[in-house]
Amino acid sequence: MSKRRPSMADEVEFPNKTKQFLDFVGVTRGSQVTGTELAEQYLPLDQLHLPAQQPRRYFSAQAMESLIVSIQEHGILQPLLVRPLPSGEYELVAGERRYRAAQDLKLDKVPVVIRDLDDQDAVQVSILENLQREDLNPVEETEAILQLLSVRLECSPAEVISLLNHVANLQKQGTEITNNVVRSQWQTIEHVFSVIGRLTPDSFRSHRLPLLNLPGEVLDSLRQGEIEYTKARTIAQLRDQEQRSQLLQETVQTNLSVREIKKRLQTLRNQPVSSEVVKLPDRMQVVYRKLKQAKVWEDPKKAKLLEKLVGQLESLLD
Repeated sequence: MSKRRPSMADEVEFPNKTKQFLDFVGVTRGSQVTGTELAEQYLPLDQLHLPAQQPRRYFSAQAMESLIVSIQEHGILQPLLVRPLPSGEYELVAGERRYRAAQDLKLDKVPVVIRDLDDQDAVQVSILENLQREDLNPVEETEAILQLLSVRLECSPAEVISLLNHVANLQKQGTEITNNVVRSQWQTIEHVFSVIGRLTPDSFRSHRLPLLNLPGEVLDSLRQGEIEYTKARTIAQLRDQEQRSQLLQETVQTNLSVREIKKRLQTLRNQPVSSEVVKLPDRMQVVYRKLKQAKVWEDPKKAKLLEKLVGQLESLLD
């Protein structure tokens, strides 16, 4: 027997805080939002469209599979939030994972709640909604928060970072904020973090913003969920790009621990500088030796990647 579909009263509570987000951006401020106003209805899936700019870039394949199975069994339990377009169709504001799952399942209609939102409000609600996802990786979360602060303060991300650093320096010196504009901006920042419900302005500045300065290949791997950010920050300590890329690839393929990565770092730093001609044969021998010891081919996922790499080597030798 399938689970009970939530009643209208359940739906208007919006467990994912969408109602709170609508109030945060001022859509519901000054008026009581009733069940009728937030009542769901069904729309054809082909009338919904993704916005041009999406705060989300990566979706876990495993999480998407789980969602698809859940929708097959119970249906879409929480409506998608959409806004009307001049064309008569609708733009998705919140619920992209459910939207994509519905596409995969080829559903004809999906439950939605329609709200009139301007571009700025839609962006804010979409970012806030995505920040509630459990599988959002640290890079996406950092970029989303920075984008949200930029929209709220109506300034560039660089100016947001400058403001965070400025206030941090004042706090370190024990100095109060005397500038009225800065004080107002800081109150907005604190409000944003209180709505998000995790992190503080200081922890965001100290521990999250540095992630955006990681080397490109490390940042991409972290963004795609291939490695944890503690591993990414450790790998980024390597200045040599070739060594860094090699260590990153090894970490992704064999799931090295942070301790093992640090050992590799120490070994690489102690290696004498040599010509590329000398280094490459040695590296090939080391890789082959590790390959035999690890028996990578026994893991189906790793075996598939190994087969691809071997094929590339064979093509190189032909």
